[in-house]
Amino acid sequence: MTPEAGGGLPALAVGLWTANMLLDTCGQLAFKAAAQADARAGTGLARWRWMLGRPWLWIGVGCYAAEFLVWLAFLSLVPLSDGVLLGSINIVVVMLAGRLLFAEALSPLRLAGILLVTAGVAVVGLQA
Repeated sequence: MTPEAGGGLPALAVGLWTANMLLDTCGQLAFKAAAQADARAGTGLARWRWMLGRPWLWIGVGCYAAEFLVWLAFLSLVPLSDGVLLGSINIVVVMLAGRLLFAEALSPLRLAGILLVTAGVAVVGLQA
């Protein structure tokens, strides 16, 4: 890895990291939207068939396929230990997006977790 002047991640690595966060978050949200059942979904195998017919499921699969390629490119630019730690910010972004789009609860413990993960990613990002 060749840091830019002043340290930090190269611009390409930052772009790939951002794309990874966006694709992971979009994939997770799409899967959540596909899994939300209503009376039409039924139960058991019928529910799975119903989900397979929803575009959200396939949007999620597409996001994950693209994320896989972006992740490989990102890991080619940074050490694995840094990449995995920086990738953990996805958890925070997904939780916040779940709160905004699906009104999911953020308990005080989850908020503390968000702050700790964010602080850890910031420390790693400054050192990378």
